[in-house]
Amino acid sequence: MTPTASAAIVGLAVVLAVATALWTLSLKLRDASVADIGWGPGFALLAWLYAAWPGAFGPRPVLVAVLLTLWGVRLGWHLYQRHRDEDPRYQAMRAARGASFWWRSLFIVFWLQAAILWFVALPVLGAARPPHGLVTFDLIGALVFCAGFTFEAIADRQLARFRANPASRGRVLDTGLWRYTRHPNYFGDALLWWGIFVIACATPGGWWMVGSPLAMTWLLLRVSGVTLLERTLKTSKPGYEEYIRRTPAFVPWRPRS
Repeated sequence: MTPTASAAIVGLAVVLAVATALWTLSLKLRDASVADIGWGPGFALLAWLYAAWPGAFGPRPVLVAVLLTLWGVRLGWHLYQRHRDEDPRYQAMRAARGASFWWRSLFIVFWLQAAILWFVALPVLGAARPPHGLVTFDLIGALVFCAGFTFEAIADRQLARFRANPASRGRVLDTGLWRYTRHPNYFGDALLWWGIFVIACATPGGWWMVGSPLAMTWLLLRVSGVTLLERTLKTSKPGYEEYIRRTPAFVPWRPRS
C-alpha cells in the first residue's frame, strides 16, 4: 500500500472517530447541530494529519494546513457564536424519524458528513504528496483561497450585523456583498476549495482530484446550500422573490434592473 493510500485510510478513520464523538455529545445536548460546528475544524485536523504523515512534511502541506486552520477555526467559531437552537433541518429529521433518530443520526448526519468531509479534502491529501517545493500553482491557489476566505468572512460578518439590528426584522439583506449575489458566503466557500485544488495541481496527477471541488460546489448549490435555504426564504421573507429577480444566485455580478 502506498503512503498516500495509507494516509487516506487513516484520515477516514480519524474523521469517523471524531464524528462519533460529536454524535455522543449531540445525544447529551439533544442537538445535532454540533455536526455543523465541527465541520470546519475537521478539515484543519485532517490537513495537519496529512502534513505530518511520514515523508509528507514540507512547505506545501504546511501551507495548506495553515490556510485550512485559519478557515476552519473561523467558520467553527462563527457557527458556534450564532447557534441558538437545533438547525431546522435536523429538527425536521428528528420529527420524521421519531424515537429512532438518536441512533439513525449517527449514520445520516454525522458519519455521512464525515465521509463528505473526507472526500472534499482529497486535494489536501494530494497537496501532501512530493515534491513539496512551492511553485506558481501554489501561489495562484493560495490567492484564490484567500479571495474565497475573505469573501465568506465579510459576507458572514455583514449577515451577522444585519440580523442583530432589530430594524432588519422581516427585511431582505441586499447591501454589501449581498447586493451582487444572494449567497456570497456560499460562493466564497466554494471558491476557497477551488484554491486548494489548484495547489494540489502542483503535484503530479493532482488535477484528477477535480471531483472534490466540483462536489463541494454542487452541494452548496443544490443540496445543503442555495436550493434548500431559498425554499424557506421565499415564504418567510417578504420581497425575497423580487430580490431573486434582480440578484444573481451564486457568482457575483451586477444586479439586474
